[in-house]
Amino acid sequence: MAAETLPAGRPGTFEGAIVIGAGAAGLAVAQALAAAGVATQVLERENRLAEPWHRRHENLHLNTHRDLSALPGVAYPAGTPAFPHRTTVIGHLNHFAEAHRLPVEFGIAVKDVSFNGDHWTVRTSAGPRRARHVVVATGRDRQPFIPAWKGMEDFAGRIVHSADFGAAKDYEDKKVLVVGAGNSGFDALNHLSGAKTGQMWLAARNGPSLLPKRIGQIAVHRFSPFMARLPVRLADWAMALTQRLVFGDLSKFGLPRAPLGGASRLGSDYTAIASDDGAVDAIRAGRVIVVPQVRKFTRDGVILDDGQTITPDVVIAATGYRTGLEPMLGQLGVLDGKGVPLFNGADSDPKLPGLWFTGMRPSIRGCFANARIQGAAIARKIAGQRR
Repeated sequence: MAAETLPAGRPGTFEGAIVIGAGAAGLAVAQALAAAGVATQVLERENRLAEPWHRRHENLHLNTHRDLSALPGVAYPAGTPAFPHRTTVIGHLNHFAEAHRLPVEFGIAVKDVSFNGDHWTVRTSAGPRRARHVVVATGRDRQPFIPAWKGMEDFAGRIVHSADFGAAKDYEDKKVLVVGAGNSGFDALNHLSGAKTGQMWLAARNGPSLLPKRIGQIAVHRFSPFMARLPVRLADWAMALTQRLVFGDLSKFGLPRAPLGGASRLGSDYTAIASDDGAVDAIRAGRVIVVPQVRKFTRDGVILDDGQTITPDVVIAATGYRTGLEPMLGQLGVLDGKGVPLFNGADSDPKLPGLWFTGMRPSIRGCFANARIQGAAIARKIAGQRR
Protein backbone atom coordinates (compact mmCIF):
# COMPACT_ATOMS: atom_id res chain seq x y z
CA MET A 1 0.00 0.00 0.00
CA ALA A 2 1.37 3.40 -0.94
CA ALA A 3 2.15 5.76 1.91
CA GLU A 4 -0.49 8.42 2.56
CA THR A 5 0.14 11.92 3.81
CA LEU A 6 -1.91 13.59 6.49
CA PRO A 7 -4.17 16.47 5.46
CA ALA A 8 -2.54 19.88 5.66
CA GLY A 9 -3.25 21.70 8.91
CA ARG A 10 -3.91 18.55 11.01
CA PRO A 11 -1.32 17.82 13.74
CA GLY A 12 0.89 14.83 13.02
CA THR A 13 -0.58 12.74 15.83
CA PHE A 14 -3.79 13.46 17.70
CA GLU A 15 -2.96 13.11 21.38
CA GLY A 16 -6.48 12.10 22.36
CA ALA A 17 -8.80 9.33 21.17
CA ILE A 18 -10.56 8.64 17.89
CA VAL A 19 -13.90 6.93 18.48
CA ILE A 20 -15.19 4.92 15.51
CA GLY A 21 -18.97 4.78 15.53
CA ALA A 22 -21.59 7.13 17.00
CA GLY A 23 -24.15 4.67 18.35
CA ALA A 24 -24.97 4.42 22.05
CA ALA A 25 -21.57 2.90 22.89
CA GLY A 26 -19.60 5.42 20.85
CA LEU A 27 -21.49 8.41 22.22
CA ALA A 28 -21.21 7.17 25.81
CA VAL A 29 -17.45 6.67 25.61
CA ALA A 30 -17.00 10.03 23.86
CA GLN A 31 -18.89 11.78 26.66
CA ALA A 32 -16.87 9.95 29.32
CA LEU A 33 -13.60 10.83 27.60
CA ALA A 34 -14.57 14.49 27.35
CA ALA A 35 -15.54 14.54 31.04
CA ALA A 36 -12.12 13.06 31.86
CA GLY A 37 -10.37 15.78 29.89
CA VAL A 38 -9.36 13.60 26.94
CA ALA A 39 -9.67 15.25 23.51
CA THR A 40 -11.92 13.17 21.28
CA GLN A 41 -12.93 12.84 17.64
CA VAL A 42 -15.99 10.73 16.78
CA LEU A 43 -16.17 9.34 13.24
CA GLU A 44 -19.56 8.15 11.96
CA ARG A 45 -19.96 6.63 8.50
CA GLU A 46 -23.66 7.52 8.24
CA ASN A 47 -24.98 11.04 7.69
CA ARG A 48 -27.11 11.16 10.85
CA LEU A 49 -27.20 9.64 14.29
CA ALA A 50 -29.05 6.39 15.04
CA GLU A 51 -29.23 5.29 11.41
CA PRO A 52 -29.67 1.59 12.34
CA TRP A 53 -32.63 2.54 14.53
CA HIS A 54 -34.16 4.48 11.63
CA ARG A 55 -33.88 1.37 9.45
CA ARG A 56 -35.30 -1.17 11.91
CA HIS A 57 -38.91 -2.32 11.82
CA GLU A 58 -41.63 0.02 12.99
CA ASN A 59 -42.73 -2.25 15.86
CA LEU A 60 -39.31 -2.29 17.51
CA HIS A 61 -39.11 -1.42 21.20
CA LEU A 62 -36.27 -1.79 23.66
CA ASN A 63 -36.37 -4.98 25.70
CA THR A 64 -34.57 -3.09 28.44
CA HIS A 65 -36.36 -0.80 30.88
CA ARG A 66 -36.42 2.95 30.31
CA ASP A 67 -34.86 3.73 33.71
CA LEU A 68 -31.89 1.45 32.96
CA SER A 69 -31.49 2.52 29.32
CA ALA A 70 -30.70 6.24 29.59
CA LEU A 71 -27.26 7.60 28.74
CA PRO A 72 -25.52 9.78 31.36
CA GLY A 73 -27.11 13.11 32.17
CA VAL A 74 -30.09 12.77 29.81
CA ALA A 75 -33.43 11.26 30.87
CA TYR A 76 -36.22 10.00 28.65
CA PRO A 77 -39.17 12.41 28.34
CA ALA A 78 -41.93 12.26 30.94
CA GLY A 79 -44.55 9.71 29.95
CA THR A 80 -42.15 7.44 28.04
CA PRO A 81 -43.38 3.83 28.28
CA ALA A 82 -41.33 1.33 30.29
CA PHE A 83 -39.92 -0.14 27.06
CA PRO A 84 -39.28 2.81 24.71
CA HIS A 85 -40.18 2.70 21.01
CA ARG A 86 -37.36 3.00 18.49
CA THR A 87 -38.35 6.60 17.62
CA THR A 88 -37.93 7.53 21.29
CA VAL A 89 -34.50 5.89 21.29
CA ILE A 90 -33.55 7.91 18.20
CA GLY A 91 -34.57 11.10 19.99
CA HIS A 92 -32.65 10.10 23.10
CA LEU A 93 -29.40 9.54 21.18
CA ASN A 94 -29.72 12.88 19.41
CA HIS A 95 -30.57 14.70 22.64
CA PHE A 96 -27.56 13.13 24.35
CA ALA A 97 -25.15 14.18 21.60
CA GLU A 98 -26.53 17.73 21.58
CA ALA A 99 -26.60 18.09 25.37
CA HIS A 100 -22.94 17.12 25.66
CA ARG A 101 -21.85 18.84 22.43
CA LEU A 102 -20.12 15.72 21.21
CA PRO A 103 -17.76 16.23 18.23
CA VAL A 104 -19.34 13.82 15.76
CA GLU A 105 -18.08 13.97 12.17
CA PHE A 106 -20.61 12.42 9.79
CA GLY A 107 -20.09 10.66 6.48
CA ILE A 108 -16.61 9.38 7.32
CA ALA A 109 -16.08 5.65 6.80
CA VAL A 110 -13.07 3.95 8.35
CA LYS A 111 -11.27 1.60 5.98
CA ASP A 112 -8.64 0.13 8.28
CA VAL A 113 -6.68 0.71 11.44
CA SER A 114 -2.98 -0.06 11.86
CA PHE A 115 -0.49 0.15 14.72
CA ASN A 116 2.72 2.12 14.27
CA GLY A 117 4.59 1.58 17.51
CA ASP A 118 3.53 4.63 19.50
CA HIS A 119 0.38 5.65 17.64
CA TRP A 120 -2.47 4.36 15.49
CA THR A 121 -3.17 5.22 11.87
CA VAL A 122 -6.85 5.33 10.96
CA ARG A 123 -7.37 5.28 7.20
CA THR A 124 -10.71 6.87 6.33
CA SER A 125 -12.74 7.94 3.32
CA ALA A 126 -11.62 11.50 4.15
CA GLY A 127 -7.93 10.63 4.41
CA PRO A 128 -5.69 9.18 7.14
CA ARG A 129 -5.50 10.28 10.75
CA ARG A 130 -3.08 9.38 13.53
CA ALA A 131 -3.97 9.11 17.20
CA ARG A 132 -2.63 7.73 20.47
CA HIS A 133 -5.89 5.91 21.16
CA VAL A 134 -8.60 4.35 19.01
CA VAL A 135 -11.93 3.18 20.44
CA VAL A 136 -13.93 0.89 18.15
CA ALA A 137 -17.67 1.25 18.82
CA THR A 138 -19.22 0.09 15.57
CA GLY A 139 -21.60 -2.39 17.22
CA ARG A 140 -21.98 -6.14 17.37
CA ASP A 141 -25.05 -6.07 15.11
CA ARG A 142 -23.58 -4.06 12.27
CA GLN A 143 -24.29 -6.61 9.51
CA PRO A 144 -27.42 -8.82 9.46
CA PHE A 145 -26.44 -12.43 8.75
CA ILE A 146 -28.48 -14.97 6.76
CA PRO A 147 -26.99 -18.46 6.24
CA ALA A 148 -26.46 -19.68 2.68
CA TRP A 149 -29.18 -22.35 2.77
CA LYS A 150 -29.20 -24.77 -0.12
CA GLY A 151 -31.88 -23.90 -2.67
CA MET A 152 -32.86 -20.58 -1.11
CA GLU A 153 -32.41 -18.74 -4.43
CA ASP A 154 -35.17 -20.92 -5.93
CA PHE A 155 -37.70 -20.31 -3.16
CA ALA A 156 -40.84 -18.62 -4.48
CA GLY A 157 -41.68 -17.01 -1.14
CA ARG A 158 -39.90 -14.21 0.71
CA ILE A 159 -36.83 -14.55 2.90
CA VAL A 160 -36.16 -11.55 5.15
CA HIS A 161 -33.81 -10.96 8.04
CA SER A 162 -35.46 -10.13 11.35
CA ALA A 163 -33.85 -6.67 11.14
CA ASP A 164 -36.17 -6.03 8.18
CA PHE A 165 -39.26 -7.41 9.89
CA GLY A 166 -41.43 -4.44 8.85
CA ALA A 167 -44.89 -4.31 10.45
CA ALA A 168 -46.84 -7.20 11.94
CA LYS A 169 -49.81 -6.35 9.72
CA ASP A 170 -47.68 -7.19 6.67
CA TYR A 171 -47.91 -10.87 7.66
CA GLU A 172 -51.68 -11.12 7.87
CA ASP A 173 -52.99 -14.31 6.22
CA LYS A 174 -49.37 -15.39 5.58
CA LYS A 175 -47.81 -18.65 6.71
CA VAL A 176 -44.57 -17.72 8.46
CA LEU A 177 -41.44 -19.63 9.42
CA VAL A 178 -39.15 -17.96 11.97
CA VAL A 179 -35.65 -19.45 11.98
CA GLY A 180 -33.86 -18.95 15.29
CA ALA A 181 -35.13 -19.08 18.88
CA GLY A 182 -32.96 -16.30 20.26
CA ASN A 183 -33.82 -12.74 21.18
CA SER A 184 -34.61 -11.66 17.60
CA GLY A 185 -36.70 -14.75 16.88
CA PHE A 186 -38.84 -14.26 19.96
CA ASP A 187 -39.13 -10.54 19.22
CA ALA A 188 -40.62 -11.39 15.80
CA LEU A 189 -42.96 -13.98 17.32
CA ASN A 190 -44.05 -11.55 20.04
CA HIS A 191 -45.23 -9.13 17.36
CA LEU A 192 -46.74 -11.84 15.14
CA SER A 193 -48.69 -13.32 18.05
CA GLY A 194 -50.95 -10.26 17.90
CA ALA A 195 -51.45 -10.40 14.12
CA LYS A 196 -53.90 -12.44 12.06
CA THR A 197 -51.32 -14.67 10.43
CA GLY A 198 -51.73 -18.13 9.03
CA GLN A 199 -49.82 -21.05 10.54
CA MET A 200 -46.46 -20.14 12.05
CA TRP A 201 -43.41 -22.31 12.67
CA LEU A 202 -40.29 -21.79 14.75
CA ALA A 203 -37.16 -23.65 13.63
CA ALA A 204 -34.98 -24.00 16.70
CA ARG A 205 -31.47 -25.44 16.79
CA ASN A 206 -31.10 -24.57 20.47
CA GLY A 207 -33.70 -23.72 23.04
CA PRO A 208 -33.70 -20.18 24.39
CA SER A 209 -32.78 -18.70 27.70
CA LEU A 210 -36.15 -17.01 28.02
CA LEU A 211 -37.52 -14.51 30.49
CA PRO A 212 -40.94 -12.83 30.57
CA LYS A 213 -41.01 -9.14 29.79
CA ARG A 214 -43.17 -8.62 32.87
CA ILE A 215 -44.32 -10.62 35.85
CA GLY A 216 -47.64 -9.00 36.71
CA GLN A 217 -46.92 -5.28 36.49
CA ILE A 218 -43.21 -5.64 37.25
CA ALA A 219 -40.70 -5.30 34.41
CA VAL A 220 -38.27 -8.21 34.83
CA HIS A 221 -35.37 -6.19 33.42
CA ARG A 222 -35.42 -4.03 36.56
CA PHE A 223 -33.65 -6.92 38.30
CA SER A 224 -30.78 -6.97 35.78
CA PRO A 225 -28.29 -4.91 37.88
CA PHE A 226 -28.68 -7.44 40.69
CA MET A 227 -28.39 -10.40 38.31
CA ALA A 228 -25.26 -8.97 36.73
CA ARG A 229 -23.52 -8.95 40.11
CA LEU A 230 -24.18 -12.64 40.75
CA PRO A 231 -21.63 -15.35 39.94
CA VAL A 232 -22.35 -16.72 36.45
CA ARG A 233 -23.56 -20.12 37.67
CA LEU A 234 -25.91 -18.54 40.18
CA ALA A 235 -27.29 -16.16 37.53
CA ASP A 236 -27.78 -19.17 35.21
CA TRP A 237 -29.72 -20.94 37.96
CA ALA A 238 -31.87 -17.90 38.78
CA MET A 239 -32.83 -17.37 35.13
CA ALA A 240 -33.55 -21.06 34.55
CA LEU A 241 -35.72 -21.19 37.67
CA THR A 242 -37.64 -18.08 36.60
CA GLN A 243 -38.16 -19.55 33.13
CA ARG A 244 -39.46 -22.83 34.54
CA LEU A 245 -41.75 -21.21 37.11
CA VAL A 246 -43.28 -18.77 34.60
CA PHE A 247 -43.49 -20.96 31.47
CA GLY A 248 -43.32 -24.54 32.72
CA ASP A 249 -41.60 -27.25 30.68
CA LEU A 250 -41.41 -25.87 27.13
CA SER A 251 -39.70 -29.01 25.84
CA LYS A 252 -43.13 -30.69 25.62
CA PHE A 253 -43.96 -28.16 22.89
CA GLY A 254 -40.80 -29.12 20.99
CA LEU A 255 -38.43 -26.40 22.18
CA PRO A 256 -35.00 -27.94 22.82
CA ARG A 257 -33.35 -27.28 26.12
CA ALA A 258 -30.78 -24.48 26.11
CA PRO A 259 -27.23 -25.91 25.90
CA LEU A 260 -25.99 -23.51 28.59
CA GLY A 261 -27.48 -21.08 31.07
CA GLY A 262 -28.45 -17.59 29.98
CA ALA A 263 -25.54 -15.82 31.68
CA SER A 264 -23.05 -18.42 30.44
CA ARG A 265 -24.19 -18.04 26.85
CA LEU A 266 -23.75 -14.27 27.00
CA GLY A 267 -20.05 -14.89 27.56
CA SER A 268 -19.46 -18.04 25.51
CA ASP A 269 -21.29 -17.47 22.24
CA TYR A 270 -22.66 -13.92 22.75
CA THR A 271 -26.29 -15.08 22.67
CA ALA A 272 -28.64 -12.48 24.15
CA ILE A 273 -31.41 -13.51 26.53
CA ALA A 274 -34.78 -13.76 24.80
CA SER A 275 -37.82 -11.89 26.11
CA ASP A 276 -41.38 -13.22 25.88
CA ASP A 277 -44.35 -10.94 25.32
CA GLY A 278 -46.92 -13.24 23.72
CA ALA A 279 -44.83 -15.80 21.82
CA VAL A 280 -45.11 -18.57 24.43
CA ASP A 281 -48.90 -18.29 24.52
CA ALA A 282 -48.91 -18.64 20.72
CA ILE A 283 -46.74 -21.77 20.99
CA ARG A 284 -49.02 -23.28 23.63
CA ALA A 285 -52.08 -22.52 21.47
CA GLY A 286 -50.57 -24.26 18.45
CA ARG A 287 -50.39 -21.09 16.40
CA VAL A 288 -46.62 -21.57 16.42
CA ILE A 289 -45.29 -25.11 15.87
CA VAL A 290 -41.70 -25.75 16.89
CA VAL A 291 -39.83 -27.70 14.18
CA PRO A 292 -36.24 -28.86 13.53
CA GLN A 293 -33.60 -26.87 11.68
CA VAL A 294 -33.80 -25.98 8.00
CA ARG A 295 -32.08 -28.49 5.72
CA LYS A 296 -32.81 -26.84 2.38
CA PHE A 297 -35.30 -24.83 0.36
CA THR A 298 -37.34 -25.90 -2.65
CA ARG A 299 -39.38 -23.68 -4.94
CA ASP A 300 -42.54 -24.21 -2.90
CA GLY A 301 -41.34 -25.01 0.58
CA VAL A 302 -38.71 -25.79 3.17
CA ILE A 303 -37.36 -29.25 3.95
CA LEU A 304 -36.43 -29.69 7.60
CA ASP A 305 -33.75 -31.86 9.18
CA ASP A 306 -36.28 -34.59 10.03
CA GLY A 307 -37.35 -34.80 6.37
CA GLN A 308 -40.74 -33.12 6.69
CA THR A 309 -41.67 -30.29 4.32
CA ILE A 310 -43.47 -27.12 5.34
CA THR A 311 -44.80 -24.42 3.01
CA PRO A 312 -44.32 -20.94 4.46
CA ASP A 313 -45.07 -17.82 2.43
CA VAL A 314 -42.42 -15.87 4.37
CA VAL A 315 -39.25 -16.99 6.13
CA ILE A 316 -37.87 -14.66 8.80
CA ALA A 317 -34.19 -15.34 9.40
CA ALA A 318 -33.57 -14.47 13.06
CA THR A 319 -30.05 -15.73 12.53
CA GLY A 320 -27.99 -13.01 14.13
CA TYR A 321 -25.49 -10.41 13.04
CA ARG A 322 -21.81 -10.01 12.32
CA THR A 323 -19.55 -7.17 13.41
CA GLY A 324 -18.08 -6.68 9.92
CA LEU A 325 -14.74 -5.74 11.48
CA GLU A 326 -12.51 -8.05 9.43
CA PRO A 327 -11.62 -5.52 6.69
CA MET A 328 -10.86 -2.87 9.30
CA LEU A 329 -8.98 -4.92 11.87
CA GLY A 330 -8.45 -8.43 10.52
CA GLN A 331 -4.70 -7.99 10.14
CA LEU A 332 -4.25 -7.24 13.86
CA GLY A 333 -5.24 -10.65 15.21
CA VAL A 334 -7.76 -9.16 17.67
CA LEU A 335 -10.91 -10.91 16.38
CA ASP A 336 -12.27 -14.39 17.02
CA GLY A 337 -13.72 -16.68 14.36
CA LYS A 338 -17.03 -14.78 14.37
CA GLY A 339 -15.35 -11.39 14.01
CA VAL A 340 -15.95 -10.47 17.67
CA PRO A 341 -13.08 -8.65 19.44
CA LEU A 342 -11.12 -10.81 21.86
CA PHE A 343 -11.20 -8.06 24.48
CA ASN A 344 -13.81 -5.51 25.39
CA GLY A 345 -14.29 -2.48 27.65
CA ALA A 346 -11.35 -1.60 29.87
CA ASP A 347 -9.51 -4.80 28.90
CA SER A 348 -6.91 -4.40 26.18
CA ASP A 349 -4.03 -6.23 24.49
CA PRO A 350 -0.69 -5.10 25.98
CA LYS A 351 0.95 -5.69 22.60
CA LEU A 352 -1.44 -3.17 21.04
CA PRO A 353 -1.63 -0.30 23.55
CA GLY A 354 -4.25 2.32 22.82
CA LEU A 355 -6.78 0.06 21.06
CA TRP A 356 -10.12 -0.31 22.83
CA PHE A 357 -13.51 -1.85 22.09
CA THR A 358 -16.91 -1.05 23.56
CA GLY A 359 -20.42 -2.39 22.95
CA MET A 360 -19.25 -5.56 21.23
CA ARG A 361 -20.87 -8.18 23.46
CA PRO A 362 -24.34 -8.58 24.99
CA SER A 363 -24.89 -7.96 28.67
CA ILE A 364 -27.47 -8.91 31.28
CA ARG A 365 -27.86 -5.17 31.95
CA GLY A 366 -28.56 -4.34 28.29
CA CYS A 367 -26.64 -2.37 25.67
CA PHE A 368 -27.34 1.12 27.04
CA ALA A 369 -26.32 0.34 30.62
CA ASN A 370 -23.30 -1.52 29.29
CA ALA A 371 -22.36 1.50 27.15
CA ARG A 372 -22.32 3.71 30.24
CA ILE A 373 -20.24 1.27 32.26
CA GLN A 374 -17.71 0.44 29.56
CA GLY A 375 -17.41 4.03 28.36
CA ALA A 376 -16.55 5.22 31.87
CA ALA A 377 -14.06 2.38 32.37
CA ILE A 378 -12.23 3.10 29.11
CA ALA A 379 -12.10 6.83 29.88
CA ARG A 380 -10.58 6.14 33.29
CA LYS A 381 -7.90 3.92 31.74
CA ILE A 382 -6.99 6.43 29.03
CA ALA A 383 -7.02 9.41 31.39
CA GLY A 384 -4.89 7.44 33.88
CA GLN A 385 -2.30 6.60 31.23
CA ARG A 386 -2.07 10.24 30.19
CA ARG A 387 -1.34 11.26 33.79
